[in-house]
Amino acid sequence: MRAVLDVNVIISAVLSPRGAPAKILRAWLDGEFEFVASESLLSELDRALAYPKLRSRVDASSTRELVALIRREAKMTADPDGEPAVHSPDPGDDYLIALGAFAGAVIISGDGHLLGLADEVPVYSPAQFLALLGERRDV
Repeated sequence: MRAVLDVNVIISAVLSPRGAPAKILRAWLDGEFEFVASESLLSELDRALAYPKLRSRVDASSTRELVALIRREAKMTADPDGEPAVHSPDPGDDYLIALGAFAGAVIISGDGHLLGLADEVPVYSPAQFLALLGERRDV
């Protein structure tokens, strides 16, 4: 299975090492699914981690290590050209929808705009995705 992790999931994993997002990162590193990323996703992650409220909680070296880990271990793909077939109420999320569709991947997000599209786009909350991974382990 392939998955695109929204930046909010990655940041939540860093801030709360026992939460569902952190378990998702561990599952990825354990080979339970393929994390699909792009330069746009990594750029957004870099920008978000540089916000003062996050910079006080995540040091710069940890930020660089995280971005390098994703760049090295994730399935890096080109950012898709064109518009996605489905648009988010938040246009800033459209690149995730396009990336997921381009890569044949589900999207994991805590963003209500994206989760509200679950009838049209394969998008899961972190808890839903962990349950899905658990079902796959049981098969």
